[in-house]
Amino acid sequence: MITVMIVDDSALVRQSLTKLLSNETDIEVIGAWGDPYLAADQLRDKLPQVLILDIEMPRMDGLTFLHKIMTQKPIPVIICSSLVTKGSDSLAKAIQFGAVDIIEKPKVGTRAYFEESRIRISDAVRAAAQANLARLKPLTLLNPGKKLSADAVLPVAKNILQETTEIVIAIGASTGGTEAIREVISGFPPDSPGVVIVQHMPENFTRSFAERLNDLSDVYVKEAEDGDSVLRGQVLIAPGNRHTLLKRSGHRYYVEVVEGPMVSRHRPSVDVLFRSVANSAGKNAIGVILTGMGDDGARGMLEMKSAGAFTIGQNEETSVVYGMPKEAQKIGAVELELPLEKISQEILRRSLIASKKTGEYK
Repeated sequence: MITVMIVDDSALVRQSLTKLLSNETDIEVIGAWGDPYLAADQLRDKLPQVLILDIEMPRMDGLTFLHKIMTQKPIPVIICSSLVTKGSDSLAKAIQFGAVDIIEKPKVGTRAYFEESRIRISDAVRAAAQANLARLKPLTLLNPGKKLSADAVLPVAKNILQETTEIVIAIGASTGGTEAIREVISGFPPDSPGVVIVQHMPENFTRSFAERLNDLSDVYVKEAEDGDSVLRGQVLIAPGNRHTLLKRSGHRYYVEVVEGPMVSRHRPSVDVLFRSVANSAGKNAIGVILTGMGDDGARGMLEMKSAGAFTIGQNEETSVVYGMPKEAQKIGAVELELPLEKISQEILRRSLIASKKTGEYK
């Protein structure tokens, strides 16, 4: 059983999370507290495998509590808050202080909405329980249901377009991916090939994440909007709760942001992005799969590789959760596995090789 403790000043949220997680046979809520001081007393006696933590609370805010936990007695912490949707500062600090994941507070809604919330939150708990604590040390504030396949959103292309003039980089990540993506993107120069990223995050959180990355990068980073062109020196982050697909019109690449069912238990799904890249870019793409739990992206990456794209997976030693890269490796979708710190350099090297092949560089 995965033991979970909840710290949130809202009794309704504590009850909702407890009820939601109680439906899972492998998860047990061992305590739910409305105050960090009360929770701290319990943590001295018994540590849960995962802590779900709000940000805005009386007496001690969640970020301060998170920092104390990660510097004194580290355990996987999931931030569950609506506050981080209002600005990038709280989101950035939560990530920097060592939060393994960020989820949206459960809301009253339809049965289908409750089911999707159950899947998202329970999967976040399972991923956090597997997290490599050595990769979750708090960072210094240097620079500030039914499992569907991608077929549910788009079919495999019968005729993959091979002749293109631009290289596209597609990146997928989940648990631990916010910092992994930051490290990869920070190594890109202003004229690097266009990038499209799926990071499993709730709706609205992705905008704050994109804004934070933009502040820390030489490339321009934004949350993707339907119709956005994929341009050199620009990174598009798939918005939470929407699938993002790569499309091509003539020599122009652009993205479609669409509704649709959860694919591989996620929306946005890495499998959906990777399949669309295989369909639209073929051999003129580079696929990268980073830290995360589950297998989202594995099949899509294999489709990219089969279409001629070069594929890279993050290695186990540098992954917070070696799940998604492992599954992609297992089915032969990864051509090269690398430690995180070497991935951006390899992407740039491979994109230059691919660009020369298309005649882009003279």
